[in-house]
Amino acid sequence: MPSPAATADRSTPHTEREPAAIPPAGIVLFDGHCTLCSGAVNFLIDRDPYGRLQFATLQSDTGRRLLAEHRLSMPDEPDTMVFIIGGKAFVRSDAALATTKYLSGLWPLARVALVVPRFLRDAVYTFVARNRYRWFGRTETCRVPTPALRARFLD
Repeated sequence: MPSPAATADRSTPHTEREPAAIPPAGIVLFDGHCTLCSGAVNFLIDRDPYGRLQFATLQSDTGRRLLAEHRLSMPDEPDTMVFIIGGKAFVRSDAALATTKYLSGLWPLARVALVVPRFLRDAVYTFVARNRYRWFGRTETCRVPTPALRARFLD
């Protein structure tokens, strides 16, 4: 007969269990005023079962510091997602695809899109980025994280 601890562990959904000391994978920098971008962050949070992705807005002190450390400039209207991992910064479609490695389900398979040349992927990314406020709106507030999620936001 299995021990009560083993039974409880199997019955607890894996997203509710405490992650077994898995270190953060990387930091996602996003436009904190963009509804689409905030939705993308919510999407990542909901599909990152071990909580390995951390987040900061591009407009925050943390975001600006990380951009400077990686020699990336931010225009007045930020138009890209940045994913920083292992001392390297990925931008645009490379950033979006790199984050999928840490998601549950079939999302890591999205990385097959890396076979599409970057100039084509980034052209689509840039087209959506230029129109995101018009299509999805702009906000001055972000998701208010629960206390458990608060530690994943760096600003």
